[in-house]
Amino acid sequence: MAKTPQNDTAVAGEGGIKGILEWLALAHGRSSAEDTEELLRQVLYLREAPIATPQRIKLLDLLYAHTEEVVRNELPRLNELSLPISRKIRQRVRLILELLETLTQDYFNTLAALFDPQGNTLGNGAQTSLRRAMLSIAWQIRIHHLVAAPPRPGLWQQLHAAFRTARRLGVEHHPGPRESASIQRLYTNILLTAIAQPASFSSDELEFINALVEQSGQPPALSEKISEPLDSCFWIDLDRDFPAHALSRRTPGSDIQPLYFSCAELAREIGEIRHQLDTGTPPRQLGLPEFAGTHSGQGVLRRLEKLWGLPAKRKFPRRRQSYRARLCSGLESLHRLLENPDQDVELSEWMVTNESPDGFALMHMMGSTTQLRVGDIVAIQTQKEAGNGDAWHVCIIRWAISENPEHVEVGLQLLAPRAIAARIAQPWNLQATQINALILPETPPLRKNQSLVVSPGLLNEDSRQIVLLIEQDNFAVREVRTTGIDEQTSSVEIFPILPEDME
Repeated sequence: MAKTPQNDTAVAGEGGIKGILEWLALAHGRSSAEDTEELLRQVLYLREAPIATPQRIKLLDLLYAHTEEVVRNELPRLNELSLPISRKIRQRVRLILELLETLTQDYFNTLAALFDPQGNTLGNGAQTSLRRAMLSIAWQIRIHHLVAAPPRPGLWQQLHAAFRTARRLGVEHHPGPRESASIQRLYTNILLTAIAQPASFSSDELEFINALVEQSGQPPALSEKISEPLDSCFWIDLDRDFPAHALSRRTPGSDIQPLYFSCAELAREIGEIRHQLDTGTPPRQLGLPEFAGTHSGQGVLRRLEKLWGLPAKRKFPRRRQSYRARLCSGLESLHRLLENPDQDVELSEWMVTNESPDGFALMHMMGSTTQLRVGDIVAIQTQKEAGNGDAWHVCIIRWAISENPEHVEVGLQLLAPRAIAARIAQPWNLQATQINALILPETPPLRKNQSLVVSPGLLNEDSRQIVLLIEQDNFAVREVRTTGIDEQTSSVEIFPILPEDME
């Protein structure tokens, strides 16, 4: 007796399910990114299988669990990548992102089948599918940040849609499995990481920010009314493909109904953490990774306190430009260049795409970028200034974006129009080598005093009797002290200085 078409479909579905289960059994215990392509293939097999929704969700959950292992294994490998990301790594990341995107869409697809005609959901299936869709989106955003690439179009809209659905079902505050974070907590965690300007942090700093957000106390509350204080208020438009905006920088239009939240309490919490670390409390005692106790960790905390508690307004408009400039990156390279302009120092070629009185945006044209790091010190010299050894504008890299293996853009904040190469002597230790440093001149009204740029961990906010050796037109010896700290990143620290005998 011939099989009916329905029987053929059922047999094909059973064969596909069996193949997926066999692959999962063979892949059990593996978490290598090399399995990503095959894992994606299994998800696509499941998408085509003609099976009932409850059975589909069970298999989708098994594939999701394996994807979670792969992603958690891959995230540490994305730390401290040089820009632009190599083609091999970008291909590996692209497959993981495609896998997560497919899982996200399939969980959204199951939601329609979880409603009966009366609008009731079947058990906790809708909440679980929403959570896993949101976690898949969160991983996509996190990976995009780690590889310095903007999130794909539509990703933020998907996140907002998942949260909107959870609110409509009234499940946004329900705790997850084993008392894990609720959907609203997951949503606000993602927003907090995004408004911290992830392009302005290195990958290890981003991982620290994620840990801070996840272990923070009460998350910001979302409201249809503007949250006080206004300086730390942010808003979201759930219909737009964007994260949250600071109210101090952009106000919502009259045609939308935004949700508002305040980060004032979170900024105070960050300030308290920084104070406890300053007074000797070990990071582990605060539930934080050891990175929190490093100079880089302290710098991240300082910046987050401002980014969340008092986001800065744009001071100057940007002007579009199109001229070439040379760039020297890194404290050691810049010190050699300024100390002796005739030395052979590796430079790269860039196109200035826009500028303002306090910075530049640059697009890479030629030369190596392997040493380029967000938070590092650099100097640029325009084509017109070429040949003038003193005409190097000293900047700090504030953000970096790399959309493909041939493309890198950076944003620079101007620190000073020039710098002086110096060395820090250690008279109490005659055998010690001298330490390379840069002296930045006063730039009123932003910087009333000179500043000293050094590698992290050498000085603190009240170091005294610092002996500077300066070889310019004449050899000079100066004794100075630090009076605070202006910048603290994983690459450099910048301290305002005064002569030792000046109060």
